Amino acid sequence: MVSKRCAAHCGCRDNVISRRAFLQGSAAGIVGVSALGGRGGCSSTWMASAPGLERIAPCGPASEYVPTVRAVFVRRKEDYGMWWPGAVYDGAAARKKYTALLKQTATNLGIKLDLRSEPIYSAAEADAWIAEAKPTDVDGLMVVLLDRQQHSWPTANKAARSGIPTIVFSPLGSSFTTNTTNFAEQPGCVIYATVGEFSQAAYGMKMLAAGARMKHTRCVVIRGKKRFESAIPDIGIGLQYIPAQTFLDEYESMDVSDDVLTMAEQYMSMAQVRRGATRQDVINGIKSYCVARNILKREQADAITMDCLGALGHTKISLPCIAWSRMNDDGIPAACEADIGAVASHVVVQYLFDRPGFQQDPVADTAMDAIIGAHCSCPTRLNGFDRKPEPFELIHHHGNRDAVPRTLWKPGQRVTCLDVLPGDGKERPTRLLVSVGTVIDNIAVPPAGGCVVSVRVKFDGDQNVLSFPGFHQLFFYGEYSEQLKEFGQLYGLEAQIV
Repeated sequence: MVSKRCAAHCGCRDNVISRRAFLQGSAAGIVGVSALGGRGGCSSTWMASAPGLERIAPCGPASEYVPTVRAVFVRRKEDYGMWWPGAVYDGAAARKKYTALLKQTATNLGIKLDLRSEPIYSAAEADAWIAEAKPTDVDGLMVVLLDRQQHSWPTANKAARSGIPTIVFSPLGSSFTTNTTNFAEQPGCVIYATVGEFSQAAYGMKMLAAGARMKHTRCVVIRGKKRFESAIPDIGIGLQYIPAQTFLDEYESMDVSDDVLTMAEQYMSMAQVRRGATRQDVINGIKSYCVARNILKREQADAITMDCLGALGHTKISLPCIAWSRMNDDGIPAACEADIGAVASHVVVQYLFDRPGFQQDPVADTAMDAIIGAHCSCPTRLNGFDRKPEPFELIHHHGNRDAVPRTLWKPGQRVTCLDVLPGDGKERPTRLLVSVGTVIDNIAVPPAGGCVVSVRVKFDGDQNVLSFPGFHQLFFYGEYSEQLKEFGQLYGLEAQIV
C-alpha cells in the first residue's frame, strides 16, 4: 500500500502546525508511514533522500493488523419537514458525500470499513446494530448523524456507552449543545460537531486505527537475564523481554559488512560537523543498529527498548544512540533505558502524528523559565518520516565515548511534550501529561555538562519549571495538545495539560 501524505504535514507553515491546519489536512490524506498496517512485514525500502541507508519496517503484530470500524448513518426515514435539519437539507446528497469520504479515509488508513448499507431509521435498528458489534472483533464505531430528532441522539448515546471506542460526527443541522453537552467528556467517545467538513471525523478514524494497532504492538525489551512476556496495562502494548546478553553476543559475532560501512560513510557525509567521534565510533554505532534490527526481526516486534547503560555501559560495545535515532527516523518506536512509559509515548506519537519524538531528561532552567530536554539519542526526521531530516552533528556521548547524532532543533518551532505514565490496570489509570511550547535554542555540550543533545523549550503554561512533572517525556514538532486530549478521552486515559 502506498502511504498518503499525513495530515500532520498538510496546511502547515514553517512547521508550526495549528489544530486547524492539522484537521484541514486530515480528510485529504490523513495517513503517514507508521499508521499503515500490512506494510510488507520486515521488507526494506531505501530512503530517497539518502540512497544506501536501509529502512526497516516494524515486524510485529501491529504491522500486519487491519483495524475494523463499523460505520452507520442515522436519520428519520420520512422527510425532514420543519424539524432540524429541516426541509432545506439534502440528506441524500450528504449521505453520498460522507460515504465517499468515509471510504477514502478508510483506504488511506488501511482500515476495514463495515458501513451499514442503509441508515438506521429506528431505535430498534440501533439496538440491533450495536448488539451485532459487541461480540465481534470491532475496533471502533463511527456514527454519522444526518438528523437531530427522534432516535438520532439516543442512538449516539447507546454507541458511546457500548464499551467500543466511538466517534460521533454531527454536521450542522444535526445537533444543539443540548444534545452534545452530556457527551462532552464521555470516556470512550469523542464527538465532532462541525459545519460539515470531514477533517475532524477523519482524525477520529485515525485515532481508532492508532488505538487498535497500539493494542496489537509488540515491543522487545532487552534487559536482565530472563526471557518472559508481559504487557502495559490499559494500553495493551505487549512486552517481550529477552536477556541483555543477547545483544552483546550478537554484536561480538557480527562482522562489519559493506552495508555497515556504507551507512557509516553516509552518516558522516550528512553530518554538518564531526567532533570527538571517530570514524570507527560511527561504524560501531551502525553495527549496534544492525544488531537491534536483527533482534527486532527475530522477535517479530514493532518496537524496541534496552537497558542500554546497564547492559553496555561497562563494556566497549557501542551504546545504541545512533541505532535508536535511526530506528525512530524509520518509524520504529525505540526507547532508551528500558523505559516502558517512554515506549508507550513513542508509539502514541508515531501512530498518531507520523513523526518521531525525542525522549529526554527534563532539566529546569530558572533563568529563562524553561525546560532543557537533555539526552544522547535524538531522531533527525523531526518534521515527519517522509520529510527532510534536520541538520545534525556527530559527536561523542556525554560519557566521552561512542558516536551520537546531535540534532539541531529549529528555534521558534512549536513543539508538544508528551509523557505516558502507565497505570496498574486496576486502581491507578494511565495518565498523559501534555504540554506545548516553543524551542528557544540548542545548548552546546560541552562547554555545558550533561547530555549532548540539549534543547531548551519555553512552555506555555504557568507550571513551575523546578517541579515540571514527568521524566523521559517526548518532545516532538507541532502543537497537538487537543488531539492528545481527545485520544485520551477515546481510550479512557487521563490527559492532563501541564
